[in-house]
Amino acid sequence: MSTHTTIVVCEGDQTGQELLDAALRTLEPSVIGFELTLERFDLSLGSRERTENGVVFDAAKRMKETGLGLKAATITPTAIGGVGSPNRILREGVDGKVIVRTGRRIPGVTPIVALSHPVVVVRMAVGDAYRAAEGRDGEANSTGETAWRTERVERSVCRSVAEFSFHAAASLRGLVYGGPKWTVSPAYEGMLKEEMDAAAARYPGVTYRPTLIDAAYAGLMTEGWDVPVVIPALNRDGDCLSDLVLAMFGSIAGAESVLLSFDDNLETTLAMAEAPHGTAPSLEGKNVANPMAMLLACAAVLEHAGFRGDPGCAGASTALRAATLSAAADGVRTFDLGGDASTSDVVDEVIARLRRSLA
Repeated sequence: MSTHTTIVVCEGDQTGQELLDAALRTLEPSVIGFELTLERFDLSLGSRERTENGVVFDAAKRMKETGLGLKAATITPTAIGGVGSPNRILREGVDGKVIVRTGRRIPGVTPIVALSHPVVVVRMAVGDAYRAAEGRDGEANSTGETAWRTERVERSVCRSVAEFSFHAAASLRGLVYGGPKWTVSPAYEGMLKEEMDAAAARYPGVTYRPTLIDAAYAGLMTEGWDVPVVIPALNRDGDCLSDLVLAMFGSIAGAESVLLSFDDNLETTLAMAEAPHGTAPSLEGKNVANPMAMLLACAAVLEHAGFRGDPGCAGASTALRAATLSAAADGVRTFDLGGDASTSDVVDEVIARLRRSLA
């Protein structure tokens, strides 16, 4: 029997919102057998503009209280002076430290490279190139005009990324691979490398292969990996790297992303799961977008509720993940994964399997 669990749901834009609504059908009491409280906040672009991002701050505050969040893809406007990215506000508002994105084999889909084990990207959630001070000097559009940016990383964030990476590698019986470009930037990027080295000393049983980020890109594509791989990364590096890793397994829409916050003992205090793909405006209203990442995000937030002592959520998480992957294995897939199923077809099949599993 489940204890009472509250999840903050951050609504989004375009196809992102459609996929959230579709995936939330799997969390209905008639499907999982118990009630969840879903507190919804409208993070669509229009709502953010009307409230001058007030709704995002409200969502972050409430999510910090509940410790659980689920987010749809949102539009980030490119205009200077606009409301910007809600992701940054949420990450800073909940004191997020780490973003975990796991590339894994999608049943029935042949990966681009020979990968059978997961690749986990453990990325900084804040700092680095994001919200860096920047500007331009000189006459606009002249050959002498220059652009600059001042980036910062914090030791505490570097330590969280390194510690979680080695903890994950130990749990998966894998290795820690990659890292920043510490040879070019020993003071700035070297801070993460220092924390990786320190974590390696605390986890002597974990294989550690520090590799410059550019060489790590090449290694992911060319080396034969016979164990799970965990890659600690700076914020900007991890953003780029995770998209590559997910695409290597067949689709960026095939895996979830989880933002984590920690206490002083590096114990998880908050988890916000989301689909890492964008809002896909060209697919809006067509019922063809892949719901897998959003379904797995639902499973991930239930999993973290289980870690906090809710046995019902733990069981539902396992069943939802299994139903999502088994449906793909049996050919119920959208067009991007070589199938002909609609969004609703996939979700209907997952719900049917989930009901049978939890009956």
